[in-house]
Amino acid sequence: MDLDRESGQNNETKEVPPDSEKGRERPSGLVVSVNISRRKSVRKKPGKEGVLIEDQGLEGDAHAGPGLRQVSLLAMESIDKMKQMGLEVGPGDFAENITTSGLDLPHLPVGTVLETEAGIVLEVTQIGKTCHTKCAIFRQVGECVMPQEGIFVKVIKGGKIKAGDRIYVRQSE
Repeated sequence: MDLDRESGQNNETKEVPPDSEKGRERPSGLVVSVNISRRKSVRKKPGKEGVLIEDQGLEGDAHAGPGLRQVSLLAMESIDKMKQMGLEVGPGDFAENITTSGLDLPHLPVGTVLETEAGIVLEVTQIGKTCHTKCAIFRQVGECVMPQEGIFVKVIKGGKIKAGDRIYVRQSE
């Protein structure tokens, strides 16, 4: 530890997440997987990176386009719940675009802003969704986590997103 000899104060600098105020820690999580499919209503192929396009969504994904549900996110913790029910599932199997870890996604209010270290900015537009046609996972175990625990976001500022990126919850002002 680097102490100032006169005051006894700690002079070490601490890395602070983007836009944090006065060193206050912000809730954060990690990108586990970036998942893309060129067709709707199918599992998405997990990958290591993708490009988020402002006001469009994930480049190359069938759901990309203007609107409020440009990108979907689901937490690995939600996928793990389904694994505990005996399913062999993983990132992309619930058709989510981005699989995360460490963020309590279903409890983020609509309007919450998420940002990455690389400067990508996303706004939460919807929590969960109505499942009009029961998917294969629902038919198999009678439950699916995406309708209750998945979230949708709009891309405010795009860029390259990759597995291992840290995602921060921007504190409301």
